[in-house]
Amino acid sequence: MGFNCGIVGLPNVGKSTLFNALTAAGAAVANYPFCTIEPNVGVVAVPDQRLYRLVEIFKSKKVVPTTVEFVDIAGLVQGASQGEGLGNKFLSHIRSVDAIVHIVRCFENPDVVHVPGSVDPARDIEIIETELVLADLETVERRLQSVEKKVRSGEAKAAEEHVFTQRIHALLAKGEPVRGKPYSPEQIRWLHEMHLLTDKPVLYVANVSETDLGRETVLVQQVRKIAEREGARVIAISGQVEAEVIALPKEERASFLKELGLAESGLDLLIQAGYQLLGLITFFTAGEPESRAWTVPQGTKAPQAAGKIHSDMEKGFIRAEVMAYSDLIACGNAATVRERGLLRVEGRDYIVRDGDILHFRFQV
Repeated sequence: MGFNCGIVGLPNVGKSTLFNALTAAGAAVANYPFCTIEPNVGVVAVPDQRLYRLVEIFKSKKVVPTTVEFVDIAGLVQGASQGEGLGNKFLSHIRSVDAIVHIVRCFENPDVVHVPGSVDPARDIEIIETELVLADLETVERRLQSVEKKVRSGEAKAAEEHVFTQRIHALLAKGEPVRGKPYSPEQIRWLHEMHLLTDKPVLYVANVSETDLGRETVLVQQVRKIAEREGARVIAISGQVEAEVIALPKEERASFLKELGLAESGLDLLIQAGYQLLGLITFFTAGEPESRAWTVPQGTKAPQAAGKIHSDMEKGFIRAEVMAYSDLIACGNAATVRERGLLRVEGRDYIVRDGDILHFRFQV
């Protein structure tokens, strides 16, 4: 699994339509709130042409892409943090994902009901952000009680943790999310222990009409301004177009996108943005039996990358034989890479790079 992200938003902003298009999972779609009660889950292969080029070069019998899991979570409404609508379930589902994909309605359509009554991206974002902040505030208040007990019992660093937890409480009380602020490594550990919703990275997806694709509309600009303040990313996707793309045979999709002036699908854009958001890279293992893609965080060292494949490989790690994807393509095959001295042998401190093709040596 590469990563998983929760698709959130107000009811009827196009979450399930987009989810269906992205995953072809067939989630229920209807023009009324709370159509999605339990989260729908779809696992999508990450489109990466490098992997399929490796299959050609190594004549691999099997290809295994890395994947992304999309979780379509029930629409949130005002008051969710107090249990309104399906609020409590919604909030619990968010806690389990790596990142939040916030779908914001940026299209006008009188035939599709919008719960707040009008299309206003800034207001819609504020509604959801407020509910996440309120839920986190409750979590931090419980944490403060726990930390205060530690202070009274004289636990080491309890006083520092108490000061930090009060700082987080004050931040949330002002209505601000906790993500994107400077924290020390120890503060990050304390923060992660609280599992706060507003600590998760957010990617805003402006769901636009087909006619607005490629245009910076006033509604999209509203989303972009908010994202810039938060240091978040924004991509514009048309759920309507993605649904049309997925209904086509694979061989016709590229030409259809080209007709619309699009170089790639919304799924490609979403996955690329997700990787950047979470600081992820892809490395490969390749050979005749199988070529496979693996996802790891940036900064991962060779033994931990080996451990992604199997824990025994990390424990018994000896070295990694590394070739860059660009070198392999330039040389045409692995034998020429070796002949030209481009195959590197790296040890425990080697930091894996995006596109590395790795062969691990280890002992059991």
